[in-house]
Amino acid sequence: MRATSIVIFTLLILLSCPARSGVAAPVGAARAPTPCFLQRASDAISRLQNNWYNPQTGLWNTTGWWNAANAVTVLVEYSKLSASDQYLSAVSSTFSRNVRRGFLNNYYDDEGWWALAWIAAYDQTHKVTYLNAASSIFANMTTGWDDTCGGGVWWSKDRAYKNAIANELFLSVAARLANRVTDTSQRAAALSWAQREWQWFSQSGMINSENLINDGLSSNCRNNHKTEWSYNQGVILGGLSALFADTHDAALLKTAQAIAMAAISHLTDSHGTLHDVCEPNCGADGVQFKGIFVRNLARLDRAVPQRRYATFLRANAESIWKNDQGPGYQFGQVWSGPFENQDSGNAASQTSAIDAFLAAAGVSSQ
Repeated sequence: MRATSIVIFTLLILLSCPARSGVAAPVGAARAPTPCFLQRASDAISRLQNNWYNPQTGLWNTTGWWNAANAVTVLVEYSKLSASDQYLSAVSSTFSRNVRRGFLNNYYDDEGWWALAWIAAYDQTHKVTYLNAASSIFANMTTGWDDTCGGGVWWSKDRAYKNAIANELFLSVAARLANRVTDTSQRAAALSWAQREWQWFSQSGMINSENLINDGLSSNCRNNHKTEWSYNQGVILGGLSALFADTHDAALLKTAQAIAMAAISHLTDSHGTLHDVCEPNCGADGVQFKGIFVRNLARLDRAVPQRRYATFLRANAESIWKNDQGPGYQFGQVWSGPFENQDSGNAASQTSAIDAFLAAAGVSSQ
């Protein structure tokens, strides 16, 4: 009954979601985006940029360093889906104002977010400087790998914790670089790292018996059974999809599908809306997580389309629009709503909602 009700709800969404003017579909796109979801993303991005983007720093007020990399990523994704270069100057500004630090810091996961952002920017603009930056970031990430727990990269350069997110990002960056860099030896090295990472991660114990990924490893190198965050279920989908593109190993997609379906089954409410356990007080980091999941589920859907994924993505985007919208196209952290005053002024929750609109737009043709 639950699956049937979600399908019916999604059909109602499509019937009640008329096109709005102002956003053009890309010419020759394999999947023409649903205009209403793309327009909703446009409205939300306008709010993000007008209220929180700081042109002096190239970052976003009210949110952190790694969150800014995700904001860059949604601007690029919007550019791809809308065939618009409206926000690419902001992407360029963020790069030029922060490149001196190399997009490096004490956390390997933070570095991974920036590497993925610049790979996305390279894909859209073909500017080699973006790809070179991603390659340089990844080179630094490789220094976080050692034999503790049999392999894997540390979460931070303090080397106190090996966790899921840093290693999922390491896999994702390596797999994407493997089919983008032009130097043959660099391509081979990136692919080798991606395969080595997945071999380790798949055997690390972080994927539990329900096909969900826990936060990391304990001091004895076993699954610590800590929170099954939505973004940990998401980043791995993008990483495995990218590695499949490199290797055409169907087993990778089978594993990704099992994780995706487990997340859809276990991390949602009775209406199919995605939640993290920290809600409604997810702090500066947790408000970003769900957008990352849906972004990567959409990537898996491009590799192996499933009606269940499209249904889920559309239903969540619609719930945000109807139930979690504040004044002036602001969006909060709880996608089932209601929008609360404390949600306002948060660029991370806004970016997460934009991810959901873009993901729904991208699966519209199925």
